[in-house]
Amino acid sequence: MTPQANHHQPLSGHAASRRDFLAGAAGVSLAATLGARTAAANDEQVAQIAITFDLEMSRHYPQRGMTEWDYQKGNLNEETKRYSLEAAKRVRDRGGLIHFFCVGRVLEQENVDWLREIAEMGHPIGNHTYDHVNVWASEPDKVQFRFARSPWLVAGQSVEQIIRENIRITSAALQSRVKVKAAGFRTPGGSRTALNGREDLQRLLLDLGFSWVSSGYPPHQSSPPETPPTDEIFASIVDALPSAQPYRYPTGLVEVPMSPISDVGAFRTSRWKRADFLKSIRQCIQWCVSHHGVFDFLCHPSIMYVEDPGFEVVDHICDLVAADKDRAKLTTLDGIAARVSSGQ
Repeated sequence: MTPQANHHQPLSGHAASRRDFLAGAAGVSLAATLGARTAAANDEQVAQIAITFDLEMSRHYPQRGMTEWDYQKGNLNEETKRYSLEAAKRVRDRGGLIHFFCVGRVLEQENVDWLREIAEMGHPIGNHTYDHVNVWASEPDKVQFRFARSPWLVAGQSVEQIIRENIRITSAALQSRVKVKAAGFRTPGGSRTALNGREDLQRLLLDLGFSWVSSGYPPHQSSPPETPPTDEIFASIVDALPSAQPYRYPTGLVEVPMSPISDVGAFRTSRWKRADFLKSIRQCIQWCVSHHGVFDFLCHPSIMYVEDPGFEVVDHICDLVAADKDRAKLTTLDGIAARVSSGQ
């Protein structure tokens, strides 16, 4: 027989089985690949909604005029701790997680069982510096009110050294007292420029083991104190959302900006009614769902236990996501950053 004739002879049973196996395997592999691509594409179309709590005390709470908290940001009162724990339970019962950011001095308190319970529920706890320092400060006495009052605490240190150590020991404290690794980093305060143009700060965070940061907060209009927000102000907040979407810096560090409007802006600064805050949140989440965007809701339990004792805000966010579950999901900033890192 010629080689050509031999080519058209029926294959042996062993050869046929091998061919069928390879064809089947290729089909399964292709189906798996297409399925993964479809799942990734579908996931990209889902709005990511995160609820974040900064664990710190806030000036003017629980009464206006209280500013000593500026020097004792981590000295949480019992109301703040109870509110944080109850919110964690409520959101967990709805199938979500809250991403907490802890000021390190919180961990000096005698009892942190409440925070351990939050961690055991699966809620991530990120690093918020030890003393609530200003990472954009250019002079040591501008880094934190505490250091201006007690300059000997940072005598002889550069701004970079103060900031680096403030972040490092917070991660160490979380590991020591709560037995968790710091889940990301959020700067105290947000900046419209985030860390753009500050490669030194980006490198500092990367050196300390962080792959993402939450430092940006876009500008928007605000109302004068005790003046109801106008439609123009509501629209301004929604219009700021495109500037609050996550991205990657040239160094590789991922930025997950805070979304407007925070409880500080709404309640402490403008003194809104809770109904107006709920309205703004609703409009922002509706925009994110329509644009497959990210909403990084920022609040402080030291404010919210006064302004929203019934947990209407977190319940409302959970309700909005549940009502649009095919197009929105509750997530954490880790999840948001992971999607940016994967290129979706």
